[in-house]
Amino acid sequence: MLLAIDIGNTNISCGVFSGNKLKKQFDLPSKNYKKTLLVKKLGSPSGISAVVICSVVPRLTRILERDLKPLTGSKPYIIGRGLPVPIKNRYRFPDQVGQDRLVNAYAASSIYSCPLIVIDSGTAITFDVISGKNEYLGGLIFPGMRISLEALGEKTALLPLVKLRAPEALIGRDTQNSILSGIVFGTAALTKELAEKIKGVLGKDTRVIGTGGNISLINKYAGMRMEINKDLTLLGIKLVYEGTVNKKKS
Repeated sequence: MLLAIDIGNTNISCGVFSGNKLKKQFDLPSKNYKKTLLVKKLGSPSGISAVVICSVVPRLTRILERDLKPLTGSKPYIIGRGLPVPIKNRYRFPDQVGQDRLVNAYAASSIYSCPLIVIDSGTAITFDVISGKNEYLGGLIFPGMRISLEALGEKTALLPLVKLRAPEALIGRDTQNSILSGIVFGTAALTKELAEKIKGVLGKDTRVIGTGGNISLINKYAGMRMEINKDLTLLGIKLVYEGTVNKKKS
């Protein structure tokens, strides 16, 4: 079995694959990560033959490497460190692209027909664009909805900190719902408009794939066609391993 781990700024997402089947999936908080919680959630690691990590938090990468080696008996593979994502990277400075973005692009291009837009809604919202030739072209990055809510609560004198949830209506009747409406409807409208602009470059048949913890909330209000795949990053980690390590072994 393969243990795929996606280390993000908010959550550490873990998936245990047996062949092509995702047998177990769980999240751990990045801020309060503890080895004991990992062991409890993972259960018996005896059947795990390989661990692959994709990370945007270097400090946690080192900690997970240390914790997982004695549990599984093997050193984890780190995507971007000796384990490349096998997709043509057209970024001006290829090393600047987050490995999670490349993994999402590779997963989407392996599962769906190109050209594609991959929208990942998490701590940040990223748009990643894959051409009809299966090449990673680049994308967009802007603050996620939780960060936007936190910024309003922290950087203003009178606005409260509001928890992310579905707004009651488009027109807020109190301050909390006005903030929610602005952030949620605003992000959804921004998402739709940007996707349409990218389609104007790539072609109207460009497919939009959504992933990330808050993508369902965006999808609910964006009024656009979007295919949701919440396990896209974990699937991508598995596909990178199969397309590199397993390919070398065979």
